[in-house]
Amino acid sequence: MAKTQYYVPVGPIHPALKEPIRVEAKVEGERIVEVDVKRGFAHRGIEYMGMKRNAIQTLYLSERICGICSISHPYSFVIGSEKALGIEAPPRAQYIRTIIAELERIHSHILWLGVVAHEMGFDSLLFWTWKGREKVLDILELLTGNRINYSVFMIGGVRRDITESQAKAVRDMINYYRIFTEEMKDVFLSDPVYKARTRGVAQLSKDMAKKLNAVGPVARAAGLRMDVRQDNPYDAYADIGVRAVVPQDIVGEARGDAYDITLVRIYEIEQSLDIIEFCLDNMPEGKIMAIPNYVALLAKIRRSEGEGIGMHEAPRGEVIHYFKYGNKRDGPLVWKVIAPSYNNINTWGPLLLGAEVADIPIVVAYIDPCMCCNDRVAVVRDENGRLIDPATLHLKAVEKTRKLREELGVRE
Repeated sequence: MAKTQYYVPVGPIHPALKEPIRVEAKVEGERIVEVDVKRGFAHRGIEYMGMKRNAIQTLYLSERICGICSISHPYSFVIGSEKALGIEAPPRAQYIRTIIAELERIHSHILWLGVVAHEMGFDSLLFWTWKGREKVLDILELLTGNRINYSVFMIGGVRRDITESQAKAVRDMINYYRIFTEEMKDVFLSDPVYKARTRGVAQLSKDMAKKLNAVGPVARAAGLRMDVRQDNPYDAYADIGVRAVVPQDIVGEARGDAYDITLVRIYEIEQSLDIIEFCLDNMPEGKIMAIPNYVALLAKIRRSEGEGIGMHEAPRGEVIHYFKYGNKRDGPLVWKVIAPSYNNINTWGPLLLGAEVADIPIVVAYIDPCMCCNDRVAVVRDENGRLIDPATLHLKAVEKTRKLREELGVRE
């Protein structure tokens, strides 16, 4: 006798989701037998708007692509623009950029830990982690004037220097998080309930991570030693020699599940503290802007032609910005953005198929998705220009997920 199947839609607005995502699941009992993921609910057309403005206006627009990791896109923006325009930021500015980026990594990872705890029902753990996160947000406000959307990066440098008194406050923060990180290891990694809820859940093999082009902590949790700061170092990272954090270096093996990604993020917080401390100890003297004012910068952009790609290892994974400047314009002719959620959302289908309904929030939260970073609407037509029925695309997506799992040897 055939089992009864039920259709379970989750999202785009749902208490378990912090952003608009739609997961359409067909279940037999508690087991998911078909799944389709829909995105595109947060399209704002930011790239199009950016190509209608000057480069400085577009830089601050890029900061609004992501509401949490708001330095990740400006970082890639300034690196790519500097390559296209032939500008090199002063060494001191490069070190300040690195400090700000690692401060953001700390607050983003702690935020993720709280969100995952919330998705599992551990709300007291959510409140505890977010209370601890306040310290790094206070430091970011001290250095930049804002807790989020710092507006501190500029093509050719940074807008604010770090004073001796501010550097002392950052060192005090480092000491605070040395202790807090040890507490997080105990609360998350040693807790038997958290282990039971995460071991074997959202398990991504190394082969599957490669096949799906996973990036950031998702790829590293699966055992892939990949990190833009390591593979293509920039700014102060070139002097530090960053080594990607992978589970096999810590516990001897990489299972690629929700527990391993927790492990990776906590140990990356420790790594960020080391990077910030290195930058403070080795901060070069000198100016913080290659071009003294905005008028001169826009004049330089109008005289320049070129292409450039900027890459930054954001907390979620690699962020890539492509630029083309020219035609005597003071803004980009072409601006294209790739965010890590593009890649990592591809893991949802294989991870959800065969999972239980209760694991949907964990699988979704696993990659720390940013739907605003996706910022896309897709209209699909066939070779004759006719619109393709969305139901047809749904069936193709389900079949593709099934074939991929068979190819990788994943049991349903």
